[in-house]
Amino acid sequence: MLRIAVPNKGSLSGPAAEMLHEAGYQQRRESKELRIVDPENEVEFFYLRPRDIAIYVSSGRLDIGITGRDLLVDSGADAEEILALGFARSTFRYATKPGTVHTLADLNGRTVATSYEGIVGKHLKDNGIDASVVHLDGAVETAIELGVAEVIADVVETGTSLRNAGLEVIGDPIMKSEAVVIRRTNGAEGADENVESKVQQFLRRLQGVLVARTYVMMDYDCRVEQLEKAVALTPGLESPTVSPLHNEGWVAVRAMVPAKEAQRIMDDLYDIGARAILTTAIHACRL
Repeated sequence: MLRIAVPNKGSLSGPAAEMLHEAGYQQRRESKELRIVDPENEVEFFYLRPRDIAIYVSSGRLDIGITGRDLLVDSGADAEEILALGFARSTFRYATKPGTVHTLADLNGRTVATSYEGIVGKHLKDNGIDASVVHLDGAVETAIELGVAEVIADVVETGTSLRNAGLEVIGDPIMKSEAVVIRRTNGAEGADENVESKVQQFLRRLQGVLVARTYVMMDYDCRVEQLEKAVALTPGLESPTVSPLHNEGWVAVRAMVPAKEAQRIMDDLYDIGARAILTTAIHACRL
């Protein structure tokens, strides 16, 4: 069986379980379950702390796992990202009191407090910055006020919590994170053929979910003389399906279009004379 690590709690857990369910995999019914077997798909799921998943995968005990890019980098584990999943997005940045630090170079000789010393230590080293890193498990915003550090490094979403603490961000983001599928570094090399086949099937299923969430199917009727303009608006992935209608001079067109652009495309199609314009959700696909 393919052995997969899944987050057991936190912001990664719910969306990961939902995506796996959409991909056709059985998921646990109770949060207390730490392991379930999906015999139909020949997969075994292990529900683990998100911070531990990269360690388990890098050990080779589990074949692949779902965790955050930030947690993967912070762990320093011998594992690599093989598919980005598009949820649990976050940005890591430095912050301090206004007017004290202006550029990354100004961090030399200072102390940085963070819950992600692996990420921060690597970023400082990569940029040739000599600074001390202090690990805190949470509420790093108070570290400056209490004199534990002069700078913090933390997740920044809207920046509201930083402003409320009287802090401002410094320089460019340290990194941008999201949920990812990981496996042991170079894990495909020398892997059992059956396991590798299941890994590739798993990735195809998740990619199908990502596409299904990104696109909608659009159907409409248009005059033959407007077909080229219509096809330019809805080129599809390869090309749209075009079928003649019973009424002479009309055709029916079907194509996948980006969901976020669907309303604009419908307006543009209507303006060139297309009618009976419909969109439907895509629940699964393979490309």
